[in-house]
Amino acid sequence: MHTPFIHNHQFNYIYKQAEFLLKTLRSVVDPKVLDTVRYTVSTNAVGIFDYLTMEQKQLLEQLSTYATPHDVQLYLNQLEDYLIPYPQVTAKQIQKLFPKAKKLKLPDLESIDYAHTTYLRWIDIATSRLFIVYPHEGKFLGIEGRITPTNKKGYCMFCHRHQELGFYNVKTKAQSADNFASVGQYVCMDGKACNGSITDISMLERFLLATMK
Repeated sequence: MHTPFIHNHQFNYIYKQAEFLLKTLRSVVDPKVLDTVRYTVSTNAVGIFDYLTMEQKQLLEQLSTYATPHDVQLYLNQLEDYLIPYPQVTAKQIQKLFPKAKKLKLPDLESIDYAHTTYLRWIDIATSRLFIVYPHEGKFLGIEGRITPTNKKGYCMFCHRHQELGFYNVKTKAQSADNFASVGQYVCMDGKACNGSITDISMLERFLLATMK
């Protein structure tokens, strides 16, 4: 039985390191350059964790030893067993996060790939509202706002992926009769792809916490 220790965004980062290694193997023959790249991807993979056991560190360092796409893919498949899934959340918990949303349209919780989810999100097409539920410090944060498709590609604030964007505008907690504060950013229209690309949660958390002020 494996003990999970890899979050989705960390797995995505390791995946990108694996892609970098394979690209180098296909294009470089200089042994010194290859050794440098192998050392780099191994160090990068280990470096995104605050704490690792010796066994976990050795597992991550194995990435640098592979030389074929087949072996790398088998290795990534092996890492899947160590993924920490998104915390189980119920429809009732989600509804409590959005008390002002009448007739809240909920996502299909049974169809979600929790192992590869960093933040739960869905769009209510009827109201053009994007809902986000994010686990933070032992509890769920819930924010909602209007998302407007830009019909153009650019870099998503959350995952830094070049894809179809929407402008996401969220009213902050500071809103009052005289103060209509809001924060807005360009984010992916495709939530599944965003979760599959995010490698760093700092910008996501910064945005979410800014809406709580």
